Amino acid sequence: MGRRKSRGGSQRCLKLIKLRLASLLIWCNAAMQPKEKTFTRDKLVSLKVVDAEGYVVGTVKDVGFTVGKHGITLNVEDSQGNVKEVPWECVQAVGDVVLLKPNVAEAAAGAATAAQAGAQTCPSCGGQLSFIPQYQRWYCYRCQKYA
Repeated sequence: MGRRKSRGGSQRCLKLIKLRLASLLIWCNAAMQPKEKTFTRDKLVSLKVVDAEGYVVGTVKDVGFTVGKHGITLNVEDSQGNVKEVPWECVQAVGDVVLLKPNVAEAAAGAATAAQAGAQTCPSCGGQLSFIPQYQRWYCYRCQKYA
């Protein structure tokens, strides 16, 4: 009889260990999952914007979006007072600073140049084209293709 009790006790102990290991694995997996971060306008405004090489590009002055179009932009003011729009897709990380993905400075400069060039028309349908800074290309939403 003594053996049965110890065998039953060891089986219960083994089940308990398995349950604890399973809960530990679940906890570790949850901790390892990347967590989505939500940022408010108040959190972003006044943060320094740093490019991929570690240089300060400017300071976030505001957050904007265009009605009818997808995406959010950061309005970044440089040291000379020039404001550039940086698409949210160009942001790599946000913490104490806004860290940009590589080659974003050229994309922001290209977007400013494109905006200054004025409205472009689609060669296929004659509709208005939109400049997509991330791809450095003009896009027609009517034709749903790049011009």
